[in-house]
Amino acid sequence: MMNVHFIAIGGSVMHQLAIALHRKGYRVTGSDDEIFEPALGNLAKAGILPAAMGWDAARITPGLDAVILGMHARADNPELLRAQELGLPIYSFPEYIYQESRQKNRVVVGGSHGKTTITAMIMHVLKARQQPFDYLVGARLEGFEQSVNITDAPLIVCEGDEYPASVIEKRPKFHFLHPHIAVISGIAWDHINVFPTYDIYLEQFAIFIRQMEAGHTLIYNSADEALNHLVNAAGRHLKLVPYNLPIHMIREGITRVFFDEGYADLQVFGEHNLLNMHAAKLVCNELGIDDEAFLQAIASFKGAARRLELVGRNAHCAIYRDFAHAPSKVKATIQALQHQYPGRRLIAVLELHTYSSLNAGFMSQYQGAMAGADVAGVFYSRHALEIKRMPDLQPEQVKTGFGREDLQVFNNRAQLENFLDAQDYSNTNLLMMTSGDYEGLDVNSLKKYLS
Repeated sequence: MMNVHFIAIGGSVMHQLAIALHRKGYRVTGSDDEIFEPALGNLAKAGILPAAMGWDAARITPGLDAVILGMHARADNPELLRAQELGLPIYSFPEYIYQESRQKNRVVVGGSHGKTTITAMIMHVLKARQQPFDYLVGARLEGFEQSVNITDAPLIVCEGDEYPASVIEKRPKFHFLHPHIAVISGIAWDHINVFPTYDIYLEQFAIFIRQMEAGHTLIYNSADEALNHLVNAAGRHLKLVPYNLPIHMIREGITRVFFDEGYADLQVFGEHNLLNMHAAKLVCNELGIDDEAFLQAIASFKGAARRLELVGRNAHCAIYRDFAHAPSKVKATIQALQHQYPGRRLIAVLELHTYSSLNAGFMSQYQGAMAGADVAGVFYSRHALEIKRMPDLQPEQVKTGFGREDLQVFNNRAQLENFLDAQDYSNTNLLMMTSGDYEGLDVNSLKKYLS
């Protein structure tokens, strides 16, 4: 039996990996200085919640087969120091995922945007086809109890994040997954606290491509000029499969997509989702699933949580929430609603929540990103700036960055709620975009505007 210890077991994906290995029959222990819901309840239900909070070097014994280090742990963590002293195998989350999937066919979906949705689409089709597979995905998906699963399945599908793997391993997570089939959805500079220049960010994708073994498959968005250039420069040793926007039509608010001789009416919409779907289809083709089977399955895909998720609608208004925070994603999400509801006004509110988006020096990247909205608002929390130890951000800096003089800028929840209450929602859609929570605003409460 494998003995595995998790340092910082309470992380959103860490605790799910711990539960998956426990179910596989491994002996799993863990530690953390604080654990919140839902991780707390999930670990307790599985019977592997640490008996006490805090770090204790005595938990690290010579009999451990692996120590898995979470992002939350610091370099001076006493358990980490003890593991290093004993010479135990220490893995970041993605390094350990690779250890568990060495004998599997590995699919890795990377890119600055769309990777969660593409991964979710592939998983949805595989499940519909009743093909056994393991997975790692960055969102809650309908029909899947966890966002991480490790079994003895012959295939694993992973969302490949470019963020650093751990406190002692600063390389991006997706560099450790070594795919047989890879997707890159596009490149748009993000995470400037880790990658201070665009060139440094771009190089992470070049390394990912160069590391792939000769003859393995790279599926890439050929509509992205920077990515096209990168693939031609670094990917000549691979089987290259470009994709672009598939043939589609929108009628009475329903998007129909066409592949080969077949078509499907979809429950999701927007050009970015159609691009994502084309990538997912090509992966499924590589896994032996033909277009007809793919279309049959994808017609029931409702999307990942908070990815253009419908909050509520009536005959003249629809309210959506989306995870969008990067400039390219904000623009794409607004464009998707414009195309899907061409006769309606659009009110769009974006929360600046990430380190990049709250950085005054990055603000110009948002130039024109919200131009498609009839009424546009940007919210940021001064508390978020304090937590990230960042200087105050002035509303004028935000307006200048977005290039929109009529932009409404709010930095407390009461201002935002007053703004939303004052709007006219007849023949109008509302789009709420954030990777945060608008200082605790319950987005479901916005259904009141539909009454």
